[in-house]
Amino acid sequence: MAKDRNRRRHQQVAEPTPFEQARDEMFQHIMRCGVIGAAPDHQSEWFNDTMAYLEDRYHELSKDQLRELRVLGDRFCQPPKAKPVEASAEASADASESSESSESSETASESTTEPAGAGSAA
Repeated sequence: MAKDRNRRRHQQVAEPTPFEQARDEMFQHIMRCGVIGAAPDHQSEWFNDTMAYLEDRYHELSKDQLRELRVLGDRFCQPPKAKPVEASAEASADASESSESSESSETASESTTEPAGAGSAA
């Protein structure tokens, strides 16, 4: 078993491809530069500049790979999609039902304790 562990340590880790390096670098720049919260026209301008930079830095990338990077970046900057209205309406209906049932059980427990308290005082 110890021999297996030693063998795993000596295995080489695969070098990331230029596309993977460019993608990771673009995501890091997006996070550092605050592109996510920017206006759409500023995002577009930023992406145009950044894609020109990535094209110069990673000359191995094809035009298709650069387009794919742009699409990934655009998707990364979009706000999260909202849940469907039906699901949130059902969730709020379930929550209100559970609060109503807990209120009715509290009322029922109060009504059973009042007569007992009134009977002991009399």
